[in-house]
Amino acid sequence: MARPGTHRLPLLLRAVPVVAAAGVLVAALLAPVAIGAGTVLARASTGVGATTTGILDRAPDAATVVTDATGAPMALLYRRFRVPVGPAGIADTMKAAIVAVEDRRFYAHDGVDPQGLARALVSNAVRSTPLEGQGASTITMQYVKNQRLYTLADTAEERRAATADTLARKLTEVRLAHRVEDRLDKDTILARYLDLVYFGRGAYGVEAAARTWFATSAADLTVPQAALLAGIVRAPATYDPIDHPDAARARRGQVLTAMTEVGSLTPAQAAVARAAPLDVVPDPALPAEGCLAAREGTGFFCQEVVDRVTAAGLDLATGGYTVRTTLDPRVTLEAREAARDAVDADDEVAEVVSVVAPRPDRRPVLALAANRAYGDDSAAGGTMLPITTAPLRGAGSIYKIFTAAAALERGLVTPDSELDVPERYTATTFDDAGEDYAVENLGTYDDEMTLERALAESPNTAFVALLDRLGSVDPVVDVARRLGLRTTLAAPGPGGRPLAERVRAAEQASFTLGPDPTSPLDLANVAATITAGGTWCPPTLVARVTDRAGRDVTPPPPPCEQAVSPEVAEQLRRALSEDHVDGTAADAAEDAGWDGSMIGKTGTTQRSASAAFLGATDRYAAAVMTFSLDAPEPLCADPVRTCSDGDLTGGSAPAETWFDLMTPWHRGTDASPEADEDED
Repeated sequence: MARPGTHRLPLLLRAVPVVAAAGVLVAALLAPVAIGAGTVLARASTGVGATTTGILDRAPDAATVVTDATGAPMALLYRRFRVPVGPAGIADTMKAAIVAVEDRRFYAHDGVDPQGLARALVSNAVRSTPLEGQGASTITMQYVKNQRLYTLADTAEERRAATADTLARKLTEVRLAHRVEDRLDKDTILARYLDLVYFGRGAYGVEAAARTWFATSAADLTVPQAALLAGIVRAPATYDPIDHPDAARARRGQVLTAMTEVGSLTPAQAAVARAAPLDVVPDPALPAEGCLAAREGTGFFCQEVVDRVTAAGLDLATGGYTVRTTLDPRVTLEAREAARDAVDADDEVAEVVSVVAPRPDRRPVLALAANRAYGDDSAAGGTMLPITTAPLRGAGSIYKIFTAAAALERGLVTPDSELDVPERYTATTFDDAGEDYAVENLGTYDDEMTLERALAESPNTAFVALLDRLGSVDPVVDVARRLGLRTTLAAPGPGGRPLAERVRAAEQASFTLGPDPTSPLDLANVAATITAGGTWCPPTLVARVTDRAGRDVTPPPPPCEQAVSPEVAEQLRRALSEDHVDGTAADAAEDAGWDGSMIGKTGTTQRSASAAFLGATDRYAAAVMTFSLDAPEPLCADPVRTCSDGDLTGGSAPAETWFDLMTPWHRGTDASPEADEDED
């Protein structure tokens, strides 16, 4: 019976007495046809064993739901809109209606109704009428046909064979129906059929139909609603209640009459249901599908999840999975608002924010947000570029972190070591295509400063000189990869060569100044690795994937690694602790009222074509990048825009966004968003 809240009927699903089947007559009727078509019988038997396995064990395609960390849906993915719910998820009203109109002897036969089949075979043989009529197909046989059509058929030829009006197809269905009945109980067969069959307007299965036609669930269908849906099954286009309301109402009446005839309804109950309006939704439509239709502000995160899970081998469009992500809805909302406050979405400039939790044993991604929408309408500020995760623009002087880390690992410096800071420096170990490689500082600095001060004030010459002391760019590239720059360094460039390979081969000294395209998510994870004692963990967007049976099928992430020793990580934390105090991010920190401890580093590329800020506390690690969307162009600040002579820096819009976002979260525990609560 239906669970509480569904419509119970006193006589619902009453077993219908079996009319005595004339076995001898059926055998006599079947014999001439079979004898005259021995090859048909042989053809019908071929492959039945293999097909039986698919009919019984292969699940039909179903929609996948993607949720945030709280379990709230943010996107649906499907090829056909189907949401299987099983016997417990379907109201008794619906079960009674479909049995009454499609197969009133369903609970008594063994998968084949001899009377109906005999009528159909004789009529087909004598008058060439279609085999589908006159009760030839039981619900079990219809389940077999629909399973072959929607689940097993991969080609147009296989789909034609599954619906061909031939004796061979009908006899195949008879054999398969018997095997289904041998393995499954009646309630399971009925639910599988209702979860599979087409109800019009793109709705496959009764749950999808209930949502599409009535904005309700299959478990809560009323008698008139169930009767309407049961009537639609026979010919969804003919009985479409929007396009053909009179035909739909008449068909619903036929179903209600059938329900009274079999005892599922009393005449009085049927009369009440017959008088009810069709009451379907005015404009029935399928729910929006895919990440383009994801909940506002979650599209970039959704697409990254889909790409990663699909790459792991799961078909989200057909698998019926539940993908619970690590996305924190509050962090995402506030990150998006901060980016939009900083950079107008109508201009051709993107500002992106990637936020991860720097846990020592895993690295959940809490937000991938941007001032722009995820979408294909560029005029409305949309873009489908993976701007929050892909390496599109440079991060500038943030890369000086990697040169510092390599020097710290080799014991060449400590945070307190004094570095020379000449106005101009010509490298002794590196060149620029055969010419001297020389850099100049863009501001005025002391002649000497500690590594800690150098990272805060960011003079170029001190870090190229430090790279000279290392003697090669290899250790810098290596530590950059270990700390988290993995997508960035693996990204292919000209000729398909990864960035790491190109930088190493060319001994590219400019690597320490960060001109190369960089993933914002990679940057956030670099900060998290340093904060987490030097432990790198893969940035994880998926907390759990379960299949339709509730089994955990989460693709396993790569294991965490000790990227640098805890001692080097602590030295890096100390060396990066002054940028917000009296370094390049100090003004942004002061304006936001920041008074906590943190690590931070700004970065700006040549001509201000892009700018970035990386920062982290023990609770959050985040990177903010600002860049022109279509092509590298100079950017100006106040307001942020493309211009002919850029002046945007990492200490302006990117740092301002970071501190505007983080300051309220660290002002007190009551005001701070909760970290994601994804289950282990």
